[in-house]
Amino acid sequence: MAESARLAEEAGFAGAWTTEFYDRSATISLAAMAAATTTITLGSAIAYAFGRTPLVWAAEARDLDELTGQRLILGLGTGTRRMQQDWHGLDGEHPAPRMEELIPLLRNLLRLNEGPITHDGRFYRLHVKPTLPVGPPPRTDLPIYLAGVNPRMIQAAGRVGDGLVGHPLFTAEYVRDVARPALQEGAEHAGRDRQIPIAGYLTCSVNDDGDLAREAARATVAFNSTVKTYRVIHRHHGWEAHAEKIREKWIGGDFAAAVKAVPDEMVDTITLAGTPDEVRAKYAERWDGVYEHTLLWPSAFAGMDGVRKVIETFTAVHTP
Repeated sequence: MAESARLAEEAGFAGAWTTEFYDRSATISLAAMAAATTTITLGSAIAYAFGRTPLVWAAEARDLDELTGQRLILGLGTGTRRMQQDWHGLDGEHPAPRMEELIPLLRNLLRLNEGPITHDGRFYRLHVKPTLPVGPPPRTDLPIYLAGVNPRMIQAAGRVGDGLVGHPLFTAEYVRDVARPALQEGAEHAGRDRQIPIAGYLTCSVNDDGDLAREAARATVAFNSTVKTYRVIHRHHGWEAHAEKIREKWIGGDFAAAVKAVPDEMVDTITLAGTPDEVRAKYAERWDGVYEHTLLWPSAFAGMDGVRKVIETFTAVHTP
């Protein structure tokens, strides 16, 4: 991730974003990316909001914002219900209201230098009375984005977040028909008169052999389509039968059949995949302007070669 961020900055990209899973930490990656760069925005898309306590999140956010020179966007997500239960030991219930309590509490903790904090909420109990002086944070207005797929969680981003992190399965139509309206509804519910930006994942698979690029993208779509939480996107496009078949094959261990079950329509609608020229043309035709921050996501199967290919493809036309 540090090398990817360095290459992105060198090529003139606006930012580089990292993620976390059961084998990688977003906050450690961000620290490494901060050391490897000097100017570009650095974000997490996403870090697990419920995997750390609010106090630990506030401390790590302070550190990261200082390390990055206030270039940080903190992107937080809940993960699926199964992740919450099996990875973090939570019940997985009511994730949107939990996020709506967590984010304001985190913002209060960033101002711990102003005095003690007492919070007795539905999901969090926190009583902090510093016994030693606390310095001011780099910023009290640190941008915090929330990840969401289903409308209720997207509304939460509109209510308490500074932005939305869009899922790799998002399509331009889903953003237009579901995500933007839900964001606006959430913002209006909270009395916020502003447009909430989206940092949207966009699977980007580039290869001089266009067929190989499409197969890598197809595998990524297959993996993401196994999760029932994201079925709302498939339903919006009439892809539920495809998603069910993909999930059935994947759970059964026939990964090749699961990938094969992803139709061309899904690959073309969800991803950017093909030769450099094809990818640039498709971006201009379908994705340009869909997101405020377009997170070009190279196929994991391609490693650093895939990262370099994506950067080269878009640097060639000086895409901002």
